[in-house]
Amino acid sequence: MMKRLLFVLLGGVLCLQSVAQPARRRVKAADEKAEKTVDRASLQFPAAMEMPEDVVWRRDVYRQLDLTIDKNAPLYHPVEPSAGQINLFTYLFDLLLTGKITAYEYKLDGNESFAASNKVKMKELMERHHIYYEEKDGRLRVNASDIPSAEVSRYYIKESSYFDQRTSTFRTKVTAICPVLMRGDEFGGEATPYPLFWLKYDDISTYLARHTMMFSNYNNVTNMTAADYFSMNLYEGKIYKTNNMQGKVLANYCKTDSAMANEQKRIEKELSDFEQHVWGHRTDSVAADSTQAGKEDVDEEKDEKKSAASSRNSRRSSASRKKDKAEKTNVSKSRRDRSAGSASSAPRVTVRRQRR
Repeated sequence: MMKRLLFVLLGGVLCLQSVAQPARRRVKAADEKAEKTVDRASLQFPAAMEMPEDVVWRRDVYRQLDLTIDKNAPLYHPVEPSAGQINLFTYLFDLLLTGKITAYEYKLDGNESFAASNKVKMKELMERHHIYYEEKDGRLRVNASDIPSAEVSRYYIKESSYFDQRTSTFRTKVTAICPVLMRGDEFGGEATPYPLFWLKYDDISTYLARHTMMFSNYNNVTNMTAADYFSMNLYEGKIYKTNNMQGKVLANYCKTDSAMANEQKRIEKELSDFEQHVWGHRTDSVAADSTQAGKEDVDEEKDEKKSAASSRNSRRSSASRKKDKAEKTNVSKSRRDRSAGSASSAPRVTVRRQRR
């Protein structure tokens, strides 16, 4: 009786395994197919190389890209979809609607966070910014003419300059992109910026490699991909923020436009100085922060004052030496004149012999 029970139990276990095995195989086959699809897409449209986490030096800056200038115009052209061509924002917006990429909330402090809790809900985003949409069968649809591509005339980007010690290379890489909606009021006043969302660059780089855009005003067949445009740092943008311990943007401590321009130049110089220092073009130390940079400026000012004082002293000493020499010359000349005068005015003494 016990043997029969054991045989029955073993048979039941084997049946369960045979029933469950095909499902696992199907799941595994589906996973392998998805992985192969992703790998094939990555090979066809290679993405930018990710930044290592263990780099020995990195400086993060935030730039503001004005799309109305020529260097940034490829991101803005065409303003409205034309002849099958669309600009970058329209392309990214379509990817968001189809769920191929993920957008993250733009927080009040301007920092990006790519946590799952910060994912943007497209329906709420479009209602907040008054973008007309239609919902059908649970899917959101927006006509190309209703996408506010003409109003997105500015971008915020996060840029990381770093030194990779494993390959001994210095690189500058875009790590995040934020489209900015520039919308004026009803009275025709100055346009107000509305940052829409943050996009992680590594998530969209594969799709940027597929998006071609015109790059030249003189040769209209000169095209390049958006991935090449960002990887080659062909954009032009002013720094408005850096990653610092106090979390301040430049506008918090630069009270005037001239102070802002000087601070932007100082940060740009720090980045270029470090790159030159890496490649051995400079032998002096590179400022690591604003305090060190200010100290170097003070030292340079002191050195300039010392050199100016030493040059003044040298001029004074040379002038005094010339004066002493002239005085000595005058004294010796006066002595010669007196001796000559005394010799000419002395009486002539003659002696005559008397005859006897």
